[in-house]
Amino acid sequence: MEVTLSPRITKLVEQQIASGQYDSIDELLEVALSLLAKRDQYDQWVREVGEKIDIATQQLDRGEGVDGNTAISQLRQRLAQRQD
Repeated sequence: MEVTLSPRITKLVEQQIASGQYDSIDELLEVALSLLAKRDQYDQWVREVGEKIDIATQQLDRGEGVDGNTAISQLRQRLAQRQD
């Protein structure tokens, strides 16, 4: 695959290679693409958590929630059951 880079990106790549942190452009691109994939996963996680928060907020608005002490008690009971 051949890729044409803009002068700005070419300079960034050259700086990274010159720093000695990466032995080749392939290694640099592998790291960069890996980080991009991780960022995409994080963005997806943030969206999912946001959706769950929205659902929970709606449930609380409808009076479907429990108070904090009850929630902690229920979590402790579940934990104790799993340890048995």
